[in-house]
Amino acid sequence: MSVEINPASEQVSETKATRLIGALRQEHWLSLMLLALHGGLILELSDPLARALLTTHFGLFLLWQPLWRGEQRLVVRQVVLILVAGAVLVAAGSWWLMALWISVLFSLIGGNMPGIRNVRQRIGSMLAALYLLSVLLMWVVPHLFEEQTIPPVVQATVTYGLLIPAALIFFIRPQKTERQTVYALDLFYSVLLFLLVVVLVLGSFVIKQISHGNYIVALTQTLFGIALFLIVLSLLWDPRAGFVGIGQLVTRYFLSVGIPFERWMHSLAAIAERVDDADQFAVLAAQELAVLPWVSGVRWKAVASNGEVGERTKHITEFSFGGLGIAVYTRFSPSPALVLHVRLLARLLGDYYESKVRAAQQRRNAYMQAIYETGSRLTHDVKNLLQSLRSLCNAAETSGEADAEAVRWLMRRQLPQIAQRLQITLDKLASDVSSAGEQSKAFDWWEGLKRRFAYEPVTFLETGLTPDSDGTLHAELFDSVSDNLLQNALLKRRLSPGLSITITLRARDGGYALNVCDDGEPVADSVVERLFESPVSSSKTGLGVGLYQAGRYARESSYELRLVSNEPGRVCFELAPAEQAQVAQA
Repeated sequence: MSVEINPASEQVSETKATRLIGALRQEHWLSLMLLALHGGLILELSDPLARALLTTHFGLFLLWQPLWRGEQRLVVRQVVLILVAGAVLVAAGSWWLMALWISVLFSLIGGNMPGIRNVRQRIGSMLAALYLLSVLLMWVVPHLFEEQTIPPVVQATVTYGLLIPAALIFFIRPQKTERQTVYALDLFYSVLLFLLVVVLVLGSFVIKQISHGNYIVALTQTLFGIALFLIVLSLLWDPRAGFVGIGQLVTRYFLSVGIPFERWMHSLAAIAERVDDADQFAVLAAQELAVLPWVSGVRWKAVASNGEVGERTKHITEFSFGGLGIAVYTRFSPSPALVLHVRLLARLLGDYYESKVRAAQQRRNAYMQAIYETGSRLTHDVKNLLQSLRSLCNAAETSGEADAEAVRWLMRRQLPQIAQRLQITLDKLASDVSSAGEQSKAFDWWEGLKRRFAYEPVTFLETGLTPDSDGTLHAELFDSVSDNLLQNALLKRRLSPGLSITITLRARDGGYALNVCDDGEPVADSVVERLFESPVSSSKTGLGVGLYQAGRYARESSYELRLVSNEPGRVCFELAPAEQAQVAQA
């Protein structure tokens, strides 16, 4: 008779088992682990069933444990350690070993409790800690005394009563609205709780053996002794009578191992103020770090340099922060507190180095931005000059014999001005310092502007401007802004024939204001928001990077270029001194 095994059924069974294991939460494994431990403790440790339950308990502990993540691959040393611990726990059959194991479990669970934010998950941990401490003091510790007999009431309470908290953990479900905390081992809290439980057990045992009295009395005396010790420690940790306290001494030890923390901060800040280059700063800071009494050498590797100072030893601690790698050689094997201290010092050094690198990058970016903005502004100046030349060419091509004298007179007046503006543009391109701007007589500049656009459909208006006026204006700024505004308006007129364009120069207290208006369609809202603050994409009517550069130039010259009206039939731009523009806007 042969039995056939269906591979598909095996795969389905394996899939179901995997889903069942994956559906169980940490609370389920914790509850099952405590129930298996409870069964093994109630029976005699030498009983085969008790050994089987303890084996099950250890397996469930491995599924629950917070020491290794589930996806972490175990090395051979860890596997051997787990197998040896499980074999000793099951085969030894010692109540002392059970007391030690329960103390370890209590410290693992209680050490994680301060970091739990989920209320129901915290309740589950409290129930597990309550069970472990109760079964340890009511059942395991009494079994350490040969002549100690456990009263029937206590036996019934342990056998049946302690099943309740262990079983309740299985049915605790964290609320969906609350974030479930992943079990994480806090070494400090775990070790502290483990030592407290060990002191409680050993203290009770010693007092009971010496006094030959009642176990309850010995346990009570030990609890009072531990409570008194904790009260004294809390008073010494943060006292009120002038003593700095143990807490501050521990903090000072962690922050200042071998050298005051403030001295290192002052030296590092002094180097940072004195040196701007990041690589030179790394060299000086590494030399300062090597002066520490417990440091024998320092090796660093920056973006563009690397080096070493001092002597190498076999005790090396390496750190890497951003683009700076630091290796610190110590004269002895560093303790955990010293490693934390060195990490803090290296982190400060790395942060300063990163700030130096970012500052250098910002200086380069600012320099390149200045070159770009200057080139962009000059490009638009050249473009405006090209537009003026085209206007002159258009006037020459469309004029007749009767206009020959007028065209010749126009060329004689305009070509020298264009040549002069082109020379100014070339001078700014070759100079490292931007021009402060030449002041020209307002009337002369206005007449020159009218002559440049004499053959364009532009209406010129002026207010408070006469040939006898002595007022001056920033000729270069007004040339740049007027050329940009008029060229954009003329491009707009090509799309909308019959568009009326008006430019007005008004004399105001302390300066002049220039307005360019048309009766066409308003500027789109998406363009208005970024019109003078950043380059905008070129549209059918211009309004691209030219007005952005003109606006920046105006602000640098204490003027303001803004859109004062953006309605259908009235679109107006205004260039005015900054103070007057703010008053008009208010």
